[in-house]
Amino acid sequence: MKVSVVATVLDAGERVGAFLDALGAQTRAPDEIVVVDGGSTDGTLDALRGSPGIVLVEEPGANIARGRNVAVAAATHDVIAVTDADCVPAPDWLERLLAPIERGADVAMGFYHPLGDSVLQIAAASVLPDRDELREGAFLPSARSVAFRRGAFLAGGGYPEWLDVGEDMYLDLQWRRLGVRMDLASDALVGWPIRATLGETWRQYVRYAEGDAVAGMHAARHAIRFAAYGAAALALSSGRRGAVLVTLAAAAARASRPVRRAVARARRDGRNPLVVGAVTPAVLALIDAAKMAGYLRGRARRRAR
Repeated sequence: MKVSVVATVLDAGERVGAFLDALGAQTRAPDEIVVVDGGSTDGTLDALRGSPGIVLVEEPGANIARGRNVAVAAATHDVIAVTDADCVPAPDWLERLLAPIERGADVAMGFYHPLGDSVLQIAAASVLPDRDELREGAFLPSARSVAFRRGAFLAGGGYPEWLDVGEDMYLDLQWRRLGVRMDLASDALVGWPIRATLGETWRQYVRYAEGDAVAGMHAARHAIRFAAYGAAALALSSGRRGAVLVTLAAAAARASRPVRRAVARARRDGRNPLVVGAVTPAVLALIDAAKMAGYLRGRARRRAR
């Protein structure tokens, strides 16, 4: 079985070098690597042009979905593995990602782990599940780590080019709707860099939620978030001790799993777990606020469209 690894990139900076090195060190070498550049101006193109074995397609102005579709169209093999050019695949990433395809799956769902050991990065990464929390029947893979047969890609309609963010989730939901066989490969890991500042984190989650709203995805999840924060605001404004205590208990329950994840990662990365544990709820609240702001903006865009 031959496989094409595809990625799209825009101004990946220094990270593109680590990405290319990681692909070159795979225990199962890709038969082809196709990278679509959306118009980089920071030296990314020079790095790609100087890398042997890279099929480079320049598509200035392409959004992520368009870049991925162009890369898949340019790929010559039936099995396609997708990642991002700012990620760092583990040495055995491709080998492990292809195992479900070799067993007959149409889609292999890989996973990713956070890169970044600052207090903010560990706290922000607490929204990401650990591998042992994944459930094959419910998981929606990110295009940071996924492989599929071309037939499944075409059946799902490819990545929606009208959607700037969340295009991989949209295709995942199409596959689920069609009953495509999607097998988990949770040990097929890529490292994903976590945003380094609060401003970058805010913008990231605004865009994610905006994409959800534009595409009509995860409406119930967002409605629950608005309802929970609305109820909390009413309870706190009432000044009633019982209502305040219930609200605080609910907030603690909501934050408990992310805080446990963050504390465990802090210990692993040599950070003070008490500091990380104290900061994490505030970062979670900021991410929730970003999602609500982004969802409202996306709903306005959807209505206008």
